[in-house]
Formats: sequence, structure tokens, C-alpha cells
Amino acid sequence: MSISNAPSHLVLLLFVLLISVFEAFAGPSRSLLRTLGDGPDLPDAAVDLNSSNFDRVLKESPAAFAVVEFFAHWCPACRNYKSHYEKVARLFNGPDAPHPGIVIMTRVDCAMKMNTNLCDRFSVGHFPMLLWGPPPKFASSRWDPKQEKSEIQSIDDGRTADRLLKWINKQIGSSFNLDDEKYENENTLPRNDSDPEQIARAIYDVEEATAGAFDIILEHKMIKSDTRVPLIKFFQLLVTHHPSKRCRRGSAEILVNFDDLWPSDLFSVGSQETNVLQERGRLKGYLICGKEVPRGYWIFCRGSKNDTRGFSCGLWVLLHSLSVRVADGESHLAFTAICDFIHNFFICEECRRHFYDMCSSASVPFNTTRDLSLWLWSTHNKVNERLRKEEKALRTGDPRFPKVIWPPEQLCPSCYLSSISKRNGTAQVDWNEDEVFNFLVQYYGKTLVSSYKDASLGRNKSDESVADDIITSTNAVAVPLGAAMAIAFASCAFGALACFWRTQQKNRKYLHQLHSLKNI
Repeated sequence: MSISNAPSHLVLLLFVLLISVFEAFAGPSRSLLRTLGDGPDLPDAAVDLNSSNFDRVLKESPAAFAVVEFFAHWCPACRNYKSHYEKVARLFNGPDAPHPGIVIMTRVDCAMKMNTNLCDRFSVGHFPMLLWGPPPKFASSRWDPKQEKSEIQSIDDGRTADRLLKWINKQIGSSFNLDDEKYENENTLPRNDSDPEQIARAIYDVEEATAGAFDIILEHKMIKSDTRVPLIKFFQLLVTHHPSKRCRRGSAEILVNFDDLWPSDLFSVGSQETNVLQERGRLKGYLICGKEVPRGYWIFCRGSKNDTRGFSCGLWVLLHSLSVRVADGESHLAFTAICDFIHNFFICEECRRHFYDMCSSASVPFNTTRDLSLWLWSTHNKVNERLRKEEKALRTGDPRFPKVIWPPEQLCPSCYLSSISKRNGTAQVDWNEDEVFNFLVQYYGKTLVSSYKDASLGRNKSDESVADDIITSTNAVAVPLGAAMAIAFASCAFGALACFWRTQQKNRKYLHQLHSLKNI
């Protein structure tokens, strides 16, 4: 190294040392570039859309609102605006966003030829151009600035991140800030707990909980010789009565292929069982609620802290929804399927034991949907009462969502005949159970699916229609032998669907016999 080059090498060495000092103070999760500003190591938060996915993504988005930026990649003003748009997008998009599931921030590059007609649909006349509205309103629709009545509107004051966020806050009555962090500033969006429509956004949390439960089962290798039948029965319940069509289809695909994934002879190998299961990584390719799930965040079930609500809330909503969707003749079989599922597959040991104790002490059989729904409602209140005491003593509860007797009187005044407050802060309620049941059916039935982006979900579907869904989604001709035997053992549960599966299984067995004869 020559003496003339020494100063430049010294400067380089000092710069490297400076980077190390900055990263030491910033912590392992923040690089120097992120400390100084928005560096290239940050992936884009805004969702890139084009003519092939525009309608689908916006139609299926769980967000209540959407911002669509129409831009051109060659436009200097668009390049300069990107950092401002990204700052706002990071507040709303993705599992690490401080406020997910409220606004979806998207962009469309109008300089791409494939997007020419799409940009024409929305009368794009300058770059960048921002539009605001409910996500489904963008799907398969048009926008013209001369329209007098439209739920899509132009954002006329969003030239900087601050001004864009101020405009959004004004539209939805929030007080978000660009420096909001995850699980902080949770009170910036008004929440009306007396509004029954709040539950409508929980349909996406039900999907999240369903996917989470299946992931837990796979991760902990909980499918064994003595748990196959309980899982089959629960999948049967999901296929027929899950409130999400995506989850019904995914559950059907798993159930139809059950014996191929978990053959009965798999569990006869003793000590080799774990090794065999570990080799079945392909199981994770089965997406029980579709490729969009899990999303990585909660909406209705989002707690004000990282470790509250979430999965347990989503699972409770799922169980309540199943309880009001079954028919009278299915209620006891649904009760058994739910209890056995929790007993065999819920990973929290204490929770599992408490729930199964309540299952064992229930006055059975349940002959009507009303019996099952009210039992689950009463059980949930007992759980809430027990946890309320524990969380109060240990200070582990969610301060914004404390455990309460449910439903509160604001949500269902007619459910209450009388209520007496106790010294410990609880209430002794004399319930009108007929009104409670009516409330449960409306709340966890029609209202839960009212905001779902699949228009066909809200309609009552016959078992034959569900069976058609199975054929369409899986292209399968039969349920596996083990699954069919378990279903047959459970009688003709959940309507014509089980009979359909058994018929298909007979066809499969017949074809298998013909194939064997040809090989003789």
C-alpha cells in the first residue's frame, strides 16, 4: 500500500467503525440505513397490482378501505413520491404493521402495457393519482371523476406522507401517526363495543385461527392412531359448516386425501412413527383456508398487547359459529366433534383439561341447535369468569379487552331479565335464554359473514352444493377408505354430505377391484 493511498484507506476504516457503532446502538433489528432513513434493505410495503390480480386482491382483501396509486415507473415525480407512499403503507400493510387490516395500500404501474385498460377504467389522467374507497368497489368496476355518486373518490391532498395520513385519518375518524409502533397507539381508532356489526370483521380471524390450529397439529405431530377419527369428525364438521367457503374447500381437500397423507399402517411402525411423519413435509402444502391465509395478523381479535386475544379469540368465534350453523339432528355429533377436537389437539394443557371437564359434565345428548349453542355460550362465560380472576390477580389480562360476562347488555338488552352487581365487580344475571339464542344465531351466523368478500358465502347452501364444492376444488372421486369408515361409524352425520362421501368410496373400491383383476 503506497503512502498516497493511506488517507483514503484510513477514511474507509473509520467509516466501517462508524457503521459498527451505529448498529450497536440501534440494536440487532435495525441497520444503519434504517436508523438514518428509509434504506434499500426495506422491502416495499405497498402491494403491486396489475390487470391479472387487481380485481381478485381487492375483492378478497379483509381491509375496510383501500388506497390505489396509479403511477408510471418512468415518471420522476412518481419516483420521488414513492418514499412518502411507503411510509404510510408500512402503517397498514403486512403482519408487522402497527395497524393491519384497516387500509390496504396498493399501486398500479400504468406504464406497463398489460395495465393500459385497467388504468383507462379509472380515468387515469396524471401521475401519481390516488383513489380511495372500499376494496370490493374497485373490483370489476370503473371510475370517472364526473360521476356524481361513487364510493370511490380521488385523494386530492396526499402529496407527502404527513398529508396523506392526515387525509386518511379524517376519512375514518382515526388519529394514526407515522411513528406508531406495533401494539402501541391502539386507541387511535374508535371502537364501538355495542355495535353488533363489529363481529363481521372476525370472519378473517376465523380463517386465521383455522389455519393456525392446523399448523399446530402438523408442527407438533399430533395425528396418531388414536386421534385420526376425532380429527376426521372435526374436518367433516368444518367441510359442512365452516363459515368461510375457502376453509370448507381446504378442509374437504385434506379430508378427501386423508388416507394418502396419514395411512392407517403409518402408526403400526412403533418407534419409526416420528421419523416417518418428519419426512412428510409435503403436508404443509395443504392450505386449509387457501393461499391468502395465514395473513399473519388479527383484525377483530387483535389485542392491545402481543400476547393477548388473537388465536384463542378466533377459535372461540369459530366454535360459536359452528354451533349455530348445524341443524337440530346434527347438534350432538357437533358437540362430540368439538369436545374431542379440543381434548386431542388444543396445545394448552390446562385449557384443554378445563374444557373437557365441562364437556364431561354437560347434560347430554343435545337434541337441538339451541341446546348446543346455549351450552357453548354458558361454557365460554364460565371460562371468562375463571380467567378474569386469574388475570386480575396476576395482571396478565388485556387492559382494553378485560374478560366480561357476555354478551354485554349494550349488545343485547333483550337478553337480560335482570342484573345484580356483586362486590367483586361481576354481575349476577337472570338471562332470557330465548333472546340469547336468537342473538347468537344472528351474531355468529348472518352478521359474521356479512362482510365476507365471497358473495356466495352468505347464502344457505345445501349439502349437495357443498359436495359440488368438494368435487370442484379437489377433482377427487372418493374419500379414502379410513376416512369413509370413520364417517360411516359416525352414522349419516351432517346431512347428505357423509352419504355422498360413502357412495364415492364404494365407487373407488369397485374401481380398485377391477384394477386388481386386470393385473392377475
